[in-house]
Amino acid sequence: MNKKNNLLLHSCCAPCLTAVFETLLPENNVSIFWYNPNIEPETEHQKRLDTLREYLAKAKCKTNLVYDYDYKAENKKWRRYVSGLESEPEGGLRCQKCFEFRITELIEKAGDNYSATTLTVSPYKNNEMINEIGKRIATEQSGKFLFSDFKKNGGYRRSIELSKKFGLYRQNYCGCLYSKRSII
Repeated sequence: MNKKNNLLLHSCCAPCLTAVFETLLPENNVSIFWYNPNIEPETEHQKRLDTLREYLAKAKCKTNLVYDYDYKAENKKWRRYVSGLESEPEGGLRCQKCFEFRITELIEKAGDNYSATTLTVSPYKNNEMINEIGKRIATEQSGKFLFSDFKKNGGYRRSIELSKKFGLYRQNYCGCLYSKRSII
């Protein structure tokens, strides 16, 4: 019998989680990490968190949901971290800093366990950038980051199918108000 790895999986939202969770679960003991202080406004943050909990319940997922931060305090820290980058285009330096901010917390929280993020399931995210950030931070913190491109092999399409199956809320912007502004 193969021993499963303990893996802390950062989830940006329930729709992205669906296919990634399905992919990782057979070979890993997965705990879900909710750390998204970039999501604004706070009502949107709560809606996405509630949708994540709804998915876990509907899918009868037997996993831990790790969520233990003060949204308002962490959102202020996030805003300071990306300060000056508000006008950056979607996918640019602001997004890079945002990934760095959240992946740092993920790897720190994972400790000796593996870590990964659902961010690479999106065709709108640069998986090479995300993996490079994960590699660098894992090296700095002596952590373990799982390189991924979860959109491969129909991962993104599968996330859409599962979102429909479970009736999940699908947002139309990444999360921060700056990304929302880019779709208006």
